[in-house]
Amino acid sequence: MERLWVGLGAFAGLTMVAMAAYAAHALVGVPPATASAVHSAIEMQGFHALALVFTGLWARRGGVLAHLAGLAFTLGIIAFCGGIYQQLAPAAWNIPHIPMAAPTGGIALMTGWLLLILAAVFRR
Repeated sequence: MERLWVGLGAFAGLTMVAMAAYAAHALVGVPPATASAVHSAIEMQGFHALALVFTGLWARRGGVLAHLAGLAFTLGIIAFCGGIYQQLAPAAWNIPHIPMAAPTGGIALMTGWLLLILAAVFRR
């Protein structure tokens, strides 16, 4: 399972770079608030890609709590970053807006950090 978190972290890093390249071209003409949100999402994805890789390296020592942190980071990246990225999708794609995706994803990311703290404090 440790390899899963490292692999997902590497995939999140790869897609973060791709999203940054796409945003460099797609942000032309979007409202400044949207551009700022997208830059924040790209930054958060990068930080949490590294957090996933670290979680995979720590999981054997951190046990169940570390694995739960990896799950929370993964779900948080999908919901938080995905919820913001969908604002850039062309209208023709008909991607529905999920109003609470980003806030729910943010809570998942914070939960991941809390679980990682607990895994470090209460490691087995």
